[in-house]
Amino acid sequence: MSQTDVTQTEYPMAIRKLTQAEGGGYLVEFPDLPGCMSDGETLPEAVANACAAQSDWIAAMREAGRTIPPPGAANDETYSGKWVLRTPKSLHRSLAERAKREGVSLNMLAVAILAEGLGHRATE
Repeated sequence: MSQTDVTQTEYPMAIRKLTQAEGGGYLVEFPDLPGCMSDGETLPEAVANACAAQSDWIAAMREAGRTIPPPGAANDETYSGKWVLRTPKSLHRSLAERAKREGVSLNMLAVAILAEGLGHRATE
């Protein structure tokens, strides 16, 4: 696919409702376009802002002579991001309670803790 064949509508969006602690509203990201994201107070506003950000992102890459990833490039079948984790009930309870206190999902908390642990290991 040539760079001129890429259109905005081909790229999937990842949409997430932001918590009040994050400022509320919605966040829209394009997994195929690193760093391309936007937000808005309402879902329609967030999507409109994201489409504008995506257009600007693609234009900036073209202007810089950089390669634009094809739609679906972030969808690597080898690493889907989905896996099953079995834990003792006591750990599950502790994590679920902490997630509730912090106002995030259990999955989000687990990902944050795992990422933090990998970060600490990488600096050792």
